[in-house]
Amino acid sequence: MIDKRSGTKVLYFQPIILTGWPMSYSGPLALLLRLAFIFGSTALLQSGTRGQFAPEPRTLSGTVYYAGGNRPAENVTVELRATEGSMVAPQRTSSNGSFEFHSMRRGIYVIAIDVSGFEPVNFNVDLSLTSSRGIAIYLRPRQGSLAERADAQSVSAHELSMPQKARDLMESGKKKLYKDKDAKAGLADFQEALGIAPGYYEAHYQIAMAYLTLGQREPAEQSLRKAVQASGDKYGEADIGLGTTMLDKGDFVGGEKRIRRGLELAPDSWLGQYELGRALLNENRIDDAERAALQARSLDPNAAIVYRLLANVHLRKSNYSATLEDLDAYLKLDPNSPAGVRAKQIREDVQKKVAAKKFLPTIDLR
Repeated sequence: MIDKRSGTKVLYFQPIILTGWPMSYSGPLALLLRLAFIFGSTALLQSGTRGQFAPEPRTLSGTVYYAGGNRPAENVTVELRATEGSMVAPQRTSSNGSFEFHSMRRGIYVIAIDVSGFEPVNFNVDLSLTSSRGIAIYLRPRQGSLAERADAQSVSAHELSMPQKARDLMESGKKKLYKDKDAKAGLADFQEALGIAPGYYEAHYQIAMAYLTLGQREPAEQSLRKAVQASGDKYGEADIGLGTTMLDKGDFVGGEKRIRRGLELAPDSWLGQYELGRALLNENRIDDAERAALQARSLDPNAAIVYRLLANVHLRKSNYSATLEDLDAYLKLDPNSPAGVRAKQIREDVQKKVAAKKFLPTIDLR
């Protein structure tokens, strides 16, 4: 059409509106998401010109820590690559472990860190819609390395003070619970260990895990509270576990507060960051939830449920390309469970219906 004021020809692209659809998960991911997505944008092109408004530059910043003691990783090289392979000038972390990349173009980038004695870091960051600040990256010791042995000694300091027989029962109980899938036998070992060493607050925590496996939530919560009390509220895993039970009962504000306390004590807990993200998403604090989920991913890129949380977050942010990436990552880790089979169907539906500009289906990853 002709602009009456300037007399120039202008071309308008009409936006297509996709409106909301519900999404639900079962168990600890019981969420009800309602989404609105504007697919496309209104663009204005003056005839005879090919210029576009320059996109706002992005910033990517974060901090690198050594896992276990939350110690900043100084003078570590952080590499950043675009998905097509081009390299951005690498950055060295400062004395407090921080790094910053400025004036970034929109797009998806790969962060890579390779430090001798530690597991390599490699994950995607999406700068398509906004800057990404405050990412926390944790370097975990390689199996069998000197760093791993030093980390194991610091983590087990309290347990080493417990009687040997109680420690043996704890190891036996963990094997029965986690490897043999015999929760009742594991529970008996943990309870016996606690009888030998009443101050063994880690045993209270493992008792709670056994009760949860058996579907007994009330005694599990009681055991978690005992772990918090017996440790003098200095055992982060117990606070995180207790906060999780509060989330499952719908107490998102109280659960968030308890989980944050757990993260003060155990800042490299991927589960704590995941549960914090779950609480924040239920409180409709979407950007905060995304930051927590991304930190959970950096702490453990192989935790499948983190990608389910990220899929929820990116759906709420109407970022369907990121949602598809989240589902792809989830399927690599959990392709054959009932949730994995459902995720395959969801991915196909999302891709087809976004491409066809139709309403998206109800999603349930059970």
